[in-house]
Amino acid sequence: MFQIARYGWTQVSLRRIGAWGPSFALLVLTLGGPAPTAAQQTAKIELKTISFTPGGFIPERFTCKGADVSPALTWTDPPAGTQSFAIIEDDPDAPSGVFVHWLIYGLPAASRRLSEGISGNDQMPDGSRQGTNDFSRTGYSGPCPPPGKPHRYFIRLYALDVKLDLRPAATRRELDAAMRGHLLAQAELMGRFRR
Repeated sequence: MFQIARYGWTQVSLRRIGAWGPSFALLVLTLGGPAPTAAQQTAKIELKTISFTPGGFIPERFTCKGADVSPALTWTDPPAGTQSFAIIEDDPDAPSGVFVHWLIYGLPAASRRLSEGISGNDQMPDGSRQGTNDFSRTGYSGPCPPPGKPHRYFIRLYALDVKLDLRPAATRRELDAAMRGHLLAQAELMGRFRR
């Protein structure tokens, strides 16, 4: 397993295909977010929203063309040992590369939901914190792609085995580094938007 690019990982394996002779091997690449731990590969958690249909188009209310409010999220019980949650929303189709729209971390282990339209404060009443997105703002900034093809927007929930000691308004790079090696499970939603 090797770290690649800014936010991803890849696992590389060679598999011999016996029917085609001993000299032939198949190269297998798997791409994703932060590298999963052994526990994460078996742990299950589900992320849901009533704000849009997963895989469908995100209503303008949650984008720069509307009120630009954060979507409502709920999730199922995490694996044993979960100490906190983090949420990241990003757009991998942005012209400049992966573009971060939302970072929230330090969500208490007892949390199972986020209401629609949470404030942009970097410090939340429940102790969670919001990071700085790629608009250089704290909190949620919704989809706002250039005109053209639809972009995909991924919202990922991470169950962590630690309470992150991370300052408010942290960057994606800082959050990724703080989470490394502490993932117990993750879940994701994807919605699309075009202008």
